[in-house]
Amino acid sequence: MSLLATEESPLLIVFVGLPRSGKTTLARKMSREECIPMVNPDSIRLALHGQQFYGPAEPWVWAMARTMAESLFLAGHQVVILDATNTTKERRSAWISKKWKTVFRLVDTTVDVCLERTTDAGLRAAIQRMATNWEPLGPDEARMF
Repeated sequence: MSLLATEESPLLIVFVGLPRSGKTTLARKMSREECIPMVNPDSIRLALHGQQFYGPAEPWVWAMARTMAESLFLAGHQVVILDATNTTKERRSAWISKKWKTVFRLVDTTVDVCLERTTDAGLRAAIQRMATNWEPLGPDEARMF
């Protein structure tokens, strides 16, 4: 058993941070080092429609991510990582469930650094939009590290 999971209550580690903040790098490292399966909506998007973002497919992407996380718990995994931006309380609250404990892993990289890490105009606009709409983790949202 690793981290905070127990036999009775598996653990979902929900990453939180802007695009290009380093979430995926940290999530992959944790996944490899601790043998924790990871759900990544960006990978689902590429598998589903071959591109990073296609608005009409987003409900399917998130339904698949939720199904993947739940199926990993049902398969016996005690810890699962969700690698996504989760920059708003609404997005984060969607991952709270009576079926598992949820903790949030904040990757607190500045907007300027995130913008420096990409030249893609669309992604730069998304970073700026998400930074403008950013909602900090509240006292009711359990944090990890």
